[in-house]
Formats: sequence, structure tokens, C-alpha cells
Amino acid sequence: MTTPAPTTIAARRREFHRLHESGCFLIPNPWDVGSARWLQGLGFKALATTSSGFAWSHARPDNAITRDMALAHLAAMVAATEVPINADFESGFADSAAGVQESVRLALGTGVAGLSIEDSTGDAQRPLFPVDEAVDRIRAARRAVDQAGGDALLVGRAECFLVGRPDLDETIARLKAYANAGADCLYAPGIRTREQITAVVAAVAPKPVNLLVGGASEWTMASIAALGVRRVSVGGALARAAWGGFMRAANLLAKEGRFDGFADAASGKDLNSFFAAPAGTGGA
Repeated sequence: MTTPAPTTIAARRREFHRLHESGCFLIPNPWDVGSARWLQGLGFKALATTSSGFAWSHARPDNAITRDMALAHLAAMVAATEVPINADFESGFADSAAGVQESVRLALGTGVAGLSIEDSTGDAQRPLFPVDEAVDRIRAARRAVDQAGGDALLVGRAECFLVGRPDLDETIARLKAYANAGADCLYAPGIRTREQITAVVAAVAPKPVNLLVGGASEWTMASIAALGVRRVSVGGALARAAWGGFMRAANLLAKEGRFDGFADAASGKDLNSFFAAPAGTGGA
């Protein structure tokens, strides 16, 4: 696959910024080019990669893929689709701010319309980068974006709730610092309550907020939009749903010799028909 022409990439990035200007949109997370093409066919205006979903497809846990693997994946996702792609770029695949800047430069070269940088370290003893260091890493990512033309969207992520530090005050302080360091959009995966969500939205306004809904929930897009959230992603939830169906069917085969796990399987005819058509020519 080849990366689309620069003019096409620029148009996707303009559209991605426009989506963040008003309203609330859903940006689901495919884990490979097939799931990306299907979601595009359903009419979603932008897609985001999932580090966990991609890692599982390569028999690895989340945060265990290499930078080269991530870059190849991003290039393939951009080439296979016609909508803006936001990269789940983990913590930038680097220990230093300079390394983050180089990684972001390479990621932007794949044609992604935006990318997120986390403040998690992967070290259970020190799960988050100190704020000053995390801010330096966002600033480095911002420099890479600006040096590449400034049209890609940078997302700053505060991972407090995901690493066992569900402190709303710390989360908000980090998000505000990342916004001041140049993040265009802010994201605190793990916040769930109305009070948490509205507090984050108010704290970083007027910059947009991404909300993760990673499981069955009473939230709807309408109720989330009413809180001022600008975009909603699902992380690895779609990949987990696919794995759930596979695991149930496979367990029935292995443990009971039964085939009724295939009852809800997708139609091969429908899949063949969809993927035989050129990208962007019809809905799923």
C-alpha cells in the first residue's frame, strides 16, 4: 500500500479539525484494515486506531508492539481508507522528549490526521511521567506537528484513571498543562460519571474533549453531547467484542464439540461483496 498524495492528506487533516469545531462525533476504533473499511462503509467520518486491538491481533498484550510495527500499521490504515485516521500512538515509543519528537515526525509521515500521546510510563512503580516531564513530551510532539506543517491534530492524554490513580484534580491539572503545551484535544480515559466528564470539559474549554466509552453503557451520543464532549471513542471495545464472539465459538468447538457458536456469524457472501467493491462506493 502507498500513502495517499499530500493534497489528499491535507484535506483529511482539514476535515478532522473541522469535526472538532462543534457538535459531537463518534470516532470508532478498528484494529485492522478490514475493520477500518467496514466502519468507513457505515458512514463514520473519522476513525482511530487502537493500540490494544492491534497488539492482540499480533498475539501481544497492549503496549508491547514496537514503533516500527505501529508505523507500518498506521501507513496501512491510512492507505486503506478515505477518512481521517487518528493514531493511538501510546506514549510516543520513546523515553525522552527528543525521542517523542522523532517518533511523532515518523508517525505524521504515514499520513495520519492526528495522534495521541499518553503520559503513562508502563512502569508499575512509576506509572505516570512527572508532570514537568510529561509536559515536555507534549511540547516535543507539538514541535514535530508544527515542523510538519501544523495541520495534524495533537491529543494529550492523562492516564491517571487507567493506572490506578483516579484523582480528578490531578487529571484536570495534567490536562490543562497539556493544553497549554500545545495539545489540540484532551482525553482522560477512565472518567465515567457526569460530574467527572463535565468537570473535565469545563476545565479545558474551549479545547475539545474526547470521551472513552469502552463497554456497555447507559450513555448515548445525545446524552454525551449534552455534556459538551466533542468526540467519543471506544478504544479496544470493538476488538474485544470480536474476540468475544470468536472465543465463545472456539470454546464450544474445543470443549463440547458443538457448532452452534456460529449462529451469529457474519455472512461470507456479504463480506465478499463488501470487500470486492472499491473503497468508499457503498455502505456496510
